[in-house]
Amino acid sequence: MAATWEQGALATVFGGSGFVGRHTVRALVRKGYRVRAAVRRPDLAGHLQPMGGVGQIHAVQANLRYPDSVARAVDGARIVVNLVGVLTSSGAQSFEAVHAEGARAVARAAKAAGAEHMIHVSAIGADANSAGQYGRTKAAGEAAVLAEFPEAVILRPSIIFGPEDEFFNRFAAMSTQAPLLPLIGGGRTKFQPVYVGDVAAAIVAAAEGKARPGTVYELGGPEVQTFRKLLERTLAYAGRDRGFMPMPFWAASLLGTVTSILPSGLRPITADQVRMLKSDNVVSTAAESEGRTLAGLGITAPHAISSIVPQYLERYMPKGQYANYRG
Repeated sequence: MAATWEQGALATVFGGSGFVGRHTVRALVRKGYRVRAAVRRPDLAGHLQPMGGVGQIHAVQANLRYPDSVARAVDGARIVVNLVGVLTSSGAQSFEAVHAEGARAVARAAKAAGAEHMIHVSAIGADANSAGQYGRTKAAGEAAVLAEFPEAVILRPSIIFGPEDEFFNRFAAMSTQAPLLPLIGGGRTKFQPVYVGDVAAAIVAAAEGKARPGTVYELGGPEVQTFRKLLERTLAYAGRDRGFMPMPFWAASLLGTVTSILPSGLRPITADQVRMLKSDNVVSTAAESEGRTLAGLGITAPHAISSIVPQYLERYMPKGQYANYRG
């Protein structure tokens, strides 16, 4: 007898092996979809296989800079999800190539393939007039997607947290080595962290037609917190007693410029990221009033930071992740 998922619609997920991608793939297969994970390195996507039935998840090679590979990846797909993005612009993987032209290539291919739903994940802060190139190219990508696929749904999350995140994990790891954590701009910038599982649920909701076509949704968790407060909570969850080193924006920008010659994985921060930190990263009042939020997609009880983050920051405790269970 054929498994139920064998009759399910095909969803192509670009960036399916990444942080948000793996949670999105898991959420889709639990709903019975067949998933084609379009990634640059399919040989490194083996961790996706246990999430579904035998053959339910298939990784294929695709690179947003090569339209032919994008077209092959969406062939026969009813749903197309684009999660690809970069935090730093480097070489061929520039902001413009990935966020703008790459997004355009996916939307164009999805429309040509006859996909019913196109979901593009952008970011709060996407703005054609943003001070940062990251924000400007994210806005350009949104415009390109809607130009090619007018019915597409755009999702803009605030910073995303979860076991593999690059925010709480990064500062918790830093606290194990550094006596002080950097408090950029006085730590006053506001964020509205959203759980990766809730973002995945929003993607599934859009895939099932529960979102308004051609609409931009803003995704934020139940708490708005300052950068300083998030660092304080990170230290508490990691069991670390550390102070803060106030760093004015100009000093952080200088640090980003000086360290720009380092590989992206070794840069503490980029000048572009500093420019983005000058603006709050929260759901707008317009999105709230117009129902363009998680609640508008049927996610009425998003996960709080305290319900998720302490569990995966335990490993940074001075005596290890099992310290709380020892006598």
